[in-house]
Amino acid sequence: MRDRRKPPAASKFRLARRARGGTLFAVPRVKIGVVGAGQVGATTAQRLAERELGDVVLADILEGVPQGKALDLAESAPVQRYDVRLSGTNDYRPFEGASVVILTAGLPRKPGMSRDDLLKKNAEIVTGVVEKIHPLAPDAFWIVVSNPLDVMTFLVRHRTRLPRSRVVGMAGVLDSARFRSFLAQAAGVSVRDVQAMVLGGHGDDMVPLVRYATIAGIPVSEWLAADKIEQMVARTRGGGAEIVSLLKTGSAFYAPSAAAVEMAEAVVRDQKRVLPCCAFLEGEYGLRDVCVGVPVVLGAKGMERVVDLNLSDAERKALHASASHVREGISALALA
Repeated sequence: MRDRRKPPAASKFRLARRARGGTLFAVPRVKIGVVGAGQVGATTAQRLAERELGDVVLADILEGVPQGKALDLAESAPVQRYDVRLSGTNDYRPFEGASVVILTAGLPRKPGMSRDDLLKKNAEIVTGVVEKIHPLAPDAFWIVVSNPLDVMTFLVRHRTRLPRSRVVGMAGVLDSARFRSFLAQAAGVSVRDVQAMVLGGHGDDMVPLVRYATIAGIPVSEWLAADKIEQMVARTRGGGAEIVSLLKTGSAFYAPSAAAVEMAEAVVRDQKRVLPCCAFLEGEYGLRDVCVGVPVVLGAKGMERVVDLNLSDAERKALHASASHVREGISALALA
């Protein structure tokens, strides 16, 4: 018999259908907060809505901007056929109870500017955001996109004092996507058949793992000459700068938003995805007290574990060199 009881608090619950019997039941609505309504933040909100991962709150300090973009996205819903609530705000009170917070706020890179040039200014911005949101959503899972990404991920965890499972950075998924894209172009194959992973910091010393890269399960070395692979490695390391140089007045936003949403989906839908993410390490890979890109399992509990790969001596040395650069940025913050 169909259960005809009304679901409680319609504004906080959505109806779902049990796998057996077709019975309707109430489940809590997921709230996802996106900080920053610029190109990355707004595109992230769009992708979240289109995948129906939860209700989306878009925040920015510019009056009218998050409200206008959220309204525009809401008016797209009948055409795109997604059914979530979208709202914009200039304060963080609507973030109360958020399950996921995606942090994109900060100054973008300009031509000739390194990620480290952004360090101190963006640290001020990120600290201010964290101090306002964390009391409202103390159990939220944080995805950090702000640059310099590895240092900002460390800063968010330091300021929130959350378990490392609740704070990760986005860059590994983005850098790996770039590597996969470039390898597919070079080999003349579909990106769907390319698997590859990039570890380390989100900078010029990131570590694309050529040894683990495959096309349809076949080592990439069987498809491309060594010098061609090295060209793709170099292009991956400079992928963000290449886009900055082309745009002149901005930086990448389509791929970063796609990467952040893939991570959010893994958590919201408990997918147990193995994804390269910036994570706080506690001895894995011989590293401790630093945030750097490594493969992790993402699910409902956040970062459920770090996957400790068996790296070669050269790969481990490169990862440690990249982590050392991240440590320099962390030290520059002089955190108490």
